[in-house]
Amino acid sequence: MKYNPALDGLRAVAIVLVFMSHAHVPMFNGAFFGVDLFFVLSGFLITSLLLKEYQQAGRLDYWRFYKRRFLRLAPALLLFLGAYWVFAPLIWPDLEDINQDVVVSALYLADYGIAFFDSPDTLLHMWSLSVEEHFYLVWPPLLTLLLAHTARKQLWRPVLLLVVLMFVWRAYWVARGQQFYEIFFRFDTRATGMLLGSLLAAVTVHRPEWMDALHARQRYLLWLLPVFPFIVIGYAWDDAGALLWGFALAELTAVSIVIAVSKQKGALYDMLSLPSLVWLGKMSYGIYLWHYPVVRLLRAHMDWAWVVALGLPVSAALAALSFYTVERWALRLRDGAARRPASVPAAATRQMAQRRTAAI
Repeated sequence: MKYNPALDGLRAVAIVLVFMSHAHVPMFNGAFFGVDLFFVLSGFLITSLLLKEYQQAGRLDYWRFYKRRFLRLAPALLLFLGAYWVFAPLIWPDLEDINQDVVVSALYLADYGIAFFDSPDTLLHMWSLSVEEHFYLVWPPLLTLLLAHTARKQLWRPVLLLVVLMFVWRAYWVARGQQFYEIFFRFDTRATGMLLGSLLAAVTVHRPEWMDALHARQRYLLWLLPVFPFIVIGYAWDDAGALLWGFALAELTAVSIVIAVSKQKGALYDMLSLPSLVWLGKMSYGIYLWHYPVVRLLRAHMDWAWVVALGLPVSAALAALSFYTVERWALRLRDGAARRPASVPAAATRQMAQRRTAAI
């Protein structure tokens, strides 16, 4: 895939929103909708890569996919969990669930664990990583099944049907009166964002003329941009409204932004491609991992302004330390030696790997 820096800029916006939500910034009670931006981006990028692989090879290499996902995500997660396991008893001696939280998080069970078993109790932010991991496990074989029984140009139809069905599934549990947290954290009730991103990927890869038409009419889509801040700042939803329409509007906002920056030109693309935003977006996974314990520690001793002023730089520094050591090693392993043709010099392979790394 051609690297689009604006998507990293969108990641930066998403992680800042999530950070402000956890820092309890006044009037940003709805900033948790930033997670939905991540979900749409994940679905779009992963499905785009899978569809391009299917176009070239006529099949999906599941082992290669899962290996690449493991090397991208697991090293940073294990480093974070290891540090938490060592230092949390020193910082919070009263915590009794450290071992359980680490195990549940490492196994990517936090989404259903939090929804039904209150575990992990302290590492609450692990839920979204579990949601995405379950998507990575389920989606490739399901996508293969859809491709085997659907003309490629019609792939958008069953994917759109899945989006609708998953929205109805979430609405069903809302109508049943299930608790907010039982719906909010679960993969099966939060899959709409990743599937909506997958729908956009199906259009981008197999219906590029539609994508061109959407981009040409982006001014009709970007009306969501001024609406989204009101969702975040003027959060006035009840639980049912947030679960249904709040998530849907956040997801559609992400889709409209991806469409608007798809041609890598325009004012929005230029804004999201600012070097500071792009760098922050590249660090967003690590920031997400590290920020929650940092915020939790700072919240106990200072007000929200200091939590933001100190917590975001500290989280970014820890993320950078992880990225430029453990994660960079894992990415070289993923994109370098494992894919090096015998005739390609090592230096050239490193250059290719660096270009590929930016895609995900």
